[in-house]
Order: sequence, then C-alpha cells, then structure tokens
Amino acid sequence: MSDLTPGTWTLDPTHTSAAFTVRHAGISKVRGQFTEPSGTLTVGEGGKDLAVNVTLQTASIDTGNADRDNHLRSADFFDAEQFPTVTFVSTKMEDGSMTGDLTMHGVTKSVTVDYEYEGAATDPFGVYRAGFTGSTKISRKEFGLTWNAALEAGGVLVSDEVRIQIEVEFTAPTAA
Repeated sequence: MSDLTPGTWTLDPTHTSAAFTVRHAGISKVRGQFTEPSGTLTVGEGGKDLAVNVTLQTASIDTGNADRDNHLRSADFFDAEQFPTVTFVSTKMEDGSMTGDLTMHGVTKSVTVDYEYEGAATDPFGVYRAGFTGSTKISRKEFGLTWNAALEAGGVLVSDEVRIQIEVEFTAPTAA
C-alpha cells in the first residue's frame, strides 16, 4: 500500500457499501445495508500505520422492506433513537486482517475483519481514490440484540450470527 498518500483520507459514502446478511426462519437469508456511512482512513509514511474509523447511522438501515426496517430501528433491535450510531475504530492492522472496537447498541467488542486492498487510482475528475473490501461475522447477542421469536417447527426467526460485508472507497487528502 505504498501507493497511498500519507494523511487522512475521507470515506466516500456514494461508493461505499456496509451490508449484512442474517438467516431468517432458518430457511433463507435477509440482506440489508446502512445507507449513511462516514469515516476516515489515516495513512502513515510509506503507506504504513493505517487506521480506520467508520460510523454508520442506525436509522439509515435498509433491507428493502419498510415494515422490517422500522422494526429494526425500534427498541427490539437497534433502538436508533437511543443508539443512533454503530462505530468501528481499528486498533491493529496487518496485511489482510484488521482488528478494532465495534460499538453497537451501547456495547463495545473487539472484532477482526478480513480485508483486501483493491488498489488506488485517479478518477476522471482528478480525485485519487483507494478501495478496500472486508468481511466478518458477529453474534447479535454479544451486542445486546436479543429479540427473537420461536418457530412452531422449532428454531427461531432470526439467527444470532450476522455476516458483514464491506466495500469501501476513500478519497485522498487534498493539498491545502
């Protein structure tokens, strides 16, 4: 990542996806995303000493179903009124692995994200950009998201495991 300019890069929300997948009723998957991400990537000399800080607005959750989205914003799940953000602050970055503090629903846990650096390029408008993809799995229960409903045939409506997929683009610092 020596092609990354030192300084603070800005997350581009229009070219970023913070998505998740969770099993529904044990037979299918529901996908969704947070549509209002923000954050920074701090890069040290020579493209080293990377640090990431990302914030998601819980009220921006979008699964393609307004009733489900409103339920997810309610006190049964994210409680967007009391806990308006989900944050991730990296504490250690190595090639292909980033560890950091994920804070959701008032609970902070250490989470490791497997990531790939997709490269950097100047777009047609002269903006230098860098792209990353990442993924991890978390337990809803570890963050106090415990709402569920028992199924008549056994099992529960919403799985505990949540898979998170990240596609993020950062724009380089601009000269003052």
